Amino acid sequence: MRRVGRAAIDEIQRAPELLLSLKKSVDEDPRPGRFLITGSVDLFAASISPDSLAGRVEVVKLLPLSQAELLLRPRPRFLERAFANAFAPFSDAAPGRPITEIVTAGGFPEALAREAGSRHEWFASYAQSLARRDIPDLAALDKIGVMPSLINKCAHHAGQLINLSGVGAQAGLDAKTVERWMVLLEQVYLVERVPPWFNNRLKRASKTPKLHFYDSGLLAALRGVNAEQLSRDRADLGPLLETFVFSEISKLIALETGFFFISHYRDKSLAEVDFVLERYEDIVGIEVKAGATVRADDFKGLKRVREAVGVRFKTGLVLYDGDQVKPFGDNLYAAPYSILWE
Repeated sequence: MRRVGRAAIDEIQRAPELLLSLKKSVDEDPRPGRFLITGSVDLFAASISPDSLAGRVEVVKLLPLSQAELLLRPRPRFLERAFANAFAPFSDAAPGRPITEIVTAGGFPEALAREAGSRHEWFASYAQSLARRDIPDLAALDKIGVMPSLINKCAHHAGQLINLSGVGAQAGLDAKTVERWMVLLEQVYLVERVPPWFNNRLKRASKTPKLHFYDSGLLAALRGVNAEQLSRDRADLGPLLETFVFSEISKLIALETGFFFISHYRDKSLAEVDFVLERYEDIVGIEVKAGATVRADDFKGLKRVREAVGVRFKTGLVLYDGDQVKPFGDNLYAAPYSILWE
């Protein structure tokens, strides 16, 4: 490494012994940008090396393509508008593809390059590759053959409060094993457990995380649904939409500097907010709705959070399958999904 001026090293998790050489080279020549190291796993959460590059590396998290990237749009201003409560001037959204087509397509370039009818095969192959190649790179596992089944079980719990014992029972695993394996699924950026949001004034809030996938197209394939089916029967659209919104927000946050945190709120009376976004002291709430109409009752959870935090609450949004931003009271709006990338 001493004589290398610049280098790109792909899938470095398969050669962890290189990290010590990289560390030595960077210490001797600390010019930034000399090495680009990539991997299909979270390298520095995976404990794949006896040493690390702590303090010597900047981590860039690359998620599937966002809608703005796919449409070649400028960087979206959604987060800026949300935390500034600046949606009133944006009363109309440009028409686009049906939301069922958008969520089932996902953001993986390789899948998008295929005809819609053949994407399921690519997604199935990708999930198998994660289960049988990338995850074993992270840890030696007993019963590795059960991992594809666990991924499928997770797909059918997406958008729900995650019960590790329940998922484990379906996959033939105990809760401790599911927890250990769930961490691995997070390290390959397949899923994320969104933690519960709580406040001292809300005593009856759930303390259970929600499970989301990072790509709605992959989730649709694992659940065995496509755009045509969803256009006829929207019963399975809700979890896909939540995953889609979670993924889009995660991609927007990745472009920002400063502190952002995503959580969810649900209480014993089933009032809920699918996503609570925090930027330092400020809070934005987002509820996801599969239908094309919005009612005042859809804001029940958002109002509860607003009452609990007072002036810290900047905006509450119900995202719906429409084309207009509509006010529903102080700091509350119904807004089309496209507001995320317009």
